[in-house]
Amino acid sequence: MEPVDWASLNDQELLERRISKLGLRLEGTALEPLIRQLYDELSTHGLVFHPPCHIGDEWFVPVGITAIFVPFFLVHDRLRALERTMMLEVEGGTREWFMRLIRHETAHAYSYAYRLPRKKKWQEMFGHTSRDETPDFYHPQPFSRSYVVNLDDWYAQSHPDEDFAETFAVWLTPGLDWRKRYAGWKALQKLEYVDELMRSLAGKPPVHAPEYRAADYDCLNQKLKTYYARKRKLYEDTYPDFYDADLRQLFSAAAGINASSYLRLRKRRLMNSVCQWTNEKKFRVNKLLARLIDRCDQLDLHVLNDDPQQDFRVSAFITTLVMNYLFTGKFKRTK
Repeated sequence: MEPVDWASLNDQELLERRISKLGLRLEGTALEPLIRQLYDELSTHGLVFHPPCHIGDEWFVPVGITAIFVPFFLVHDRLRALERTMMLEVEGGTREWFMRLIRHETAHAYSYAYRLPRKKKWQEMFGHTSRDETPDFYHPQPFSRSYVVNLDDWYAQSHPDEDFAETFAVWLTPGLDWRKRYAGWKALQKLEYVDELMRSLAGKPPVHAPEYRAADYDCLNQKLKTYYARKRKLYEDTYPDFYDADLRQLFSAAAGINASSYLRLRKRRLMNSVCQWTNEKKFRVNKLLARLIDRCDQLDLHVLNDDPQQDFRVSAFITTLVMNYLFTGKFKRTK
């Protein structure tokens, strides 16, 4: 058995622990009242199906299963701190963020529980779904009014299932006047349909409730260091040499302070600014900045210390790289 005082371990010691041996439970944690809030929101609409929640390695609903898995790192403050250290942010780490995510996942559970994608009108509204996974990269139209906005990265545009899940999440959000918020949007038709659909399900139990074992749908029988090695690799990308010309143009001073020093001083501010406007993961932007800093060192680039436009140019350059990553899956500029 693992020691019960693992929360007092330092990061390196904790990373050696196996997640499944930490004794994590949802009961009695800060997540329990949030899950109750979700159930209350459903009950307000007369919906009697309350998807069971379990601890997993990420946010997800298994295909065909009517249950929600919540990331293990949200269960305990010590694990939240480790997640922030390793990934620079905690997905679902605030009350509002958690509720937006769990409402979204609830929609997937409802899709399976009531076989919603089989309905002709569902298909007319959201498109034909499939067993294909939601793609990692897609081509969103940030200003489209055909989709609601709940999660980051215009996620509703990635797949018909996600379009429904995002629409459901917005519809379920208490205190949100979605008719007013989306007045004049094509997305309002989808919201009206979800409202009609959920009214038809009020008081009705699921038509599909397969038996399952929660243990079959998580990946917690691994050490924390293995989990984070895989997770961090997922967000890492190879730095291509063809940025050299861009960096030489951006930092073209013959003398002055080292461009790498300049970037190090502004790294956190740049990261926060770029993440705010692109909705990209902090870990990925941080890794990109680290590679740019290393490359500036290798190229021995300099920048004038009194150039008031330099911060703007650097922010615009990095934002361009990140937005191209969102649209293409690569940190490259469109020529």
